[in-house]
Amino acid sequence: MTQQSCQWGYDSDNGPEHWHKYYPIAKGDNQSPIEINSKEVHYEPSLLPWFVGYDPVGARTIVNNGRTCKVVFDDTFNRSVLRNGPLPGIYRLRQLHFHWGSSNDHGSEHIVDGMKYAGELHLVHWYSKYSNYADKVNRLHDIGYFINSSTKLNSLLSKLSVSISVIKDISVYLFKGKEAPFSNFDPSILFPKSWDYWTYHGSFTEPPVMSMAKLRSLSINADTEPARPMVDNWRPPQPRHFRMVRASFQ
Repeated sequence: MTQQSCQWGYDSDNGPEHWHKYYPIAKGDNQSPIEINSKEVHYEPSLLPWFVGYDPVGARTIVNNGRTCKVVFDDTFNRSVLRNGPLPGIYRLRQLHFHWGSSNDHGSEHIVDGMKYAGELHLVHWYSKYSNYADKVNRLHDIGYFINSSTKLNSLLSKLSVSISVIKDISVYLFKGKEAPFSNFDPSILFPKSWDYWTYHGSFTEPPVMSMAKLRSLSINADTEPARPMVDNWRPPQPRHFRMVRASFQ
């Protein structure tokens, strides 16, 4: 691999199959995502319902980092939090980001009973007992939601579209490295009516480990380089090994 390709990504020369060369943990036993077989899931009635309290004012910026579209939140205090469920305490919301495919028949990272979805939304939280985000690398919690072509994300997608227009000016693509203010947004509007969940011990799905068409208009390159659409930014399922997937529902 060239020095340039040491920057991890999703291309053939720096994609998931190469990550372990620079991040050995990518070959670890507790990697995400996984394929979930609903017949092998263990129902655990002791799992509590989970709770979120998100402050819309905590939303800060929307960013294209060359790998995904990310919204960053203020996590300097317990402003936007997740608790209960399988968690030991209060977790602060750090950021949310998307994974998607080049078409609607793939793009999600997790697979359920062989089913792939058009995309997947991740909300990343960290355990607030630690002093800051950098201190808690082993105490993260990621909420994931599947996105299909008919998912009702109109409130979010409309807001993302407005911000993308602000960032890109007259450019066709939202280029890598661009960001813009993104405020007054409560991500809980994305949550489904049912808060049932699966949970398992896993990892980040990336190192170190608005419509879908609008997301596919983003570019993985900077605005000084030729535009390259950002698509297929997902990691394939990893071996489950002996991990148990627990469910809060039957």
